[in-house]
Amino acid sequence: MSIEMKTDYGQIEITNEVIATIAGGAAVDCYGIVGMASRNQLKDGISEILRKENFKKGVLVRQEDDELHIDMYIIVSYGTKISEVAHNVQNKVRYTLNRTLGLNVDSVNIYVQGVRVTNP
Repeated sequence: MSIEMKTDYGQIEITNEVIATIAGGAAVDCYGIVGMASRNQLKDGISEILRKENFKKGVLVRQEDDELHIDMYIIVSYGTKISEVAHNVQNKVRYTLNRTLGLNVDSVNIYVQGVRVTNP
């Protein structure tokens, strides 16, 4: 699926994969995030941290009526406050998608798939 927008310059079509990649990139820039996890852990491997080109495996973009919902599967760093990290990721993803694509996101749902110790 994709989102279609009409502007003064013509029609723009944005695929869900593009939205997922941008959202994943915004999430891993946040403090306390080790990486993105796959949403299909049994199929893709439980301990896999996704690389940049596979962020779309850890982000699910849903469109219901005129609303845009994003589900993100993340791995957080040990010793961080998970609720704060999740809140920061929600805000950063909303802001980034609004600034880069002009999209208003109705909800960003965070699913913490694991906690990892990072090297100092």
